[in-house]
Amino acid sequence: MSAQSTASKTSYFIDLENEYSAHNYHSLPVVLKEGKGVFMWDVEGKRYYDFLSAYSAVNQGHCHPKIIQALIEQSQKLMLTSRAFHSEELSLFSEFITEYFGYDKVLPMNTGAEAVETALKLCRHWAYRVKKVAKDQAKIIVCSGNFHGRTLGIISFSTDPTAKEDFGPYLSGFESIPYNDLPALAGALKDKNVAGFLVEPIQGEAGVNVPNEGYLSKAKQYCADANVLFIADEIQTGLSRTGRLLCCDYENVRPDILILGKALSGGTMPVSAVLANDGIMLTIKPGEHGSTYGGNPLACKIAMTALQVLKEENMARNAEILGVLFRKELNKIQSPHILKIRGKGLLNAIVIDHEDKNAAWNLCLELKENGLLAKQTHGDIIRFAPPLIITEEQILDCVNIIKKSLKVLD
Repeated sequence: MSAQSTASKTSYFIDLENEYSAHNYHSLPVVLKEGKGVFMWDVEGKRYYDFLSAYSAVNQGHCHPKIIQALIEQSQKLMLTSRAFHSEELSLFSEFITEYFGYDKVLPMNTGAEAVETALKLCRHWAYRVKKVAKDQAKIIVCSGNFHGRTLGIISFSTDPTAKEDFGPYLSGFESIPYNDLPALAGALKDKNVAGFLVEPIQGEAGVNVPNEGYLSKAKQYCADANVLFIADEIQTGLSRTGRLLCCDYENVRPDILILGKALSGGTMPVSAVLANDGIMLTIKPGEHGSTYGGNPLACKIAMTALQVLKEENMARNAEILGVLFRKELNKIQSPHILKIRGKGLLNAIVIDHEDKNAAWNLCLELKENGLLAKQTHGDIIRFAPPLIITEEQILDCVNIIKKSLKVLD
């Protein structure tokens, strides 16, 4: 590597990854080396605004000093015990997070997909042991356009052909309905075997699809009337990203099962959690579900600190105010290439209108050249989700970068 010139560092590392790593991502041609706050630096020393935040895992900013300090202190003390034994930090974390969100119990896991799978298993357990659905007949309603992860169970109810094709046979027991469609939900709930409704308060991967006002609250009421569990996947929308602690808070909806992940660790390690009350959570008995790393002392210490930071620094309020500013300033650009602007808080997206099907990708490349990192989804949509510690001055600077970069599509 020492013989490599500075100018060739990027291509060197990309070639190295392509040779030895699976080709399961189509990444932007940038190789990152360092991150701090709202910025990241590549191997050549160039600085970028991070406008993806690792898909909202870095809400608190890169390498937040309090979170990193908690990581260092706990890693020098005790990192892993497995759940064969109790640990001090798991006990403290369990009390902390249940009081923080107002639930009786927490089931800690690692990745977001694991937390979703945990919620699905928990819902089925409740269906058979509490609702008394006939054996193996429980159904869970999901929404088209969803993204809850890429396990075999989750892709079984995905409507994304890229994530699903050639991975069958698929898991049964799911019914997909259109997102943001209350009549469709009402119809599906007529089936007495329905146990749960799994929904994203805003569909992130689908392009930041924001449902109509009242959709979540009415869906929750429909579920309650049908004795069906309302399961909210707040992995990307939660933890202050949309301008509230939870996106469901906008409509005063309290999910029966709450799924959290991503920013629960401030971007330091995989940490996820499922929260529910005793009547649901205690249907799981010893040995019926678990994880070697789930609830490890290091993760517990980090998660408590990450949650404290969100409140201490009032990040939900900052996300709400600067999200409004960001969308207002984007609208001022008046670009013929922006078909739609949508979002809530600092979870936003633009839909690109251009005859070139690669226009969104090309715009992301130009944004990179101009010092801002973002990524397109579903071909023509670019998601903008900076760390929640971003300032008004930085937001305005980034809007200018976006405005300048859009000229590449003229």
